[in-house]
Amino acid sequence: MVDSAASGDGVVEAVVAAAVARYSSSEGPLLQILHAVQDTLNHIPPAAVPLIARSLNLSRAEVHGVVTFYHFFRQHPRGRHVVQVCQAEACRSMHCEQLTERAKTLLGIDFHQTTADGRYTLEPVYCLGNCACAPSVMIDGELHGRVTPEHLPELLSAEALP
Repeated sequence: MVDSAASGDGVVEAVVAAAVARYSSSEGPLLQILHAVQDTLNHIPPAAVPLIARSLNLSRAEVHGVVTFYHFFRQHPRGRHVVQVCQAEACRSMHCEQLTERAKTLLGIDFHQTTADGRYTLEPVYCLGNCACAPSVMIDGELHGRVTPEHLPELLSAEALP
């Protein structure tokens, strides 16, 4: 993964060019290109949008619309640790709202935000497939069930170890 903020637009141009070269001959290449750019740069930087649009003969608005429509795409780099709190029905029935508020308070951020130190990103997720153990949280790809607001600080400090 490349830090596009530190590397400048030249890196963004190179990453977009590589993604376009790889996927432009595919049918409907926009999503594949966006995934490739995000996989490399950790987000879709604003400078990538016009480059992708020009390469695919699309408007900037069309590319921006896809980036902002799909929650998977990020316009800002995510934190080193991604905390996802399930918001689906089973977790709601087990009071995930309290867990969500605790996560927001502990981290000092809202959903789709990253802490100032770049350590955590908080995201909602709509079903982790762990309904029998609701409410569920996924931290850096590791699933945790029956998480209580009181237990969350322990999980965050355990996951935050380098």
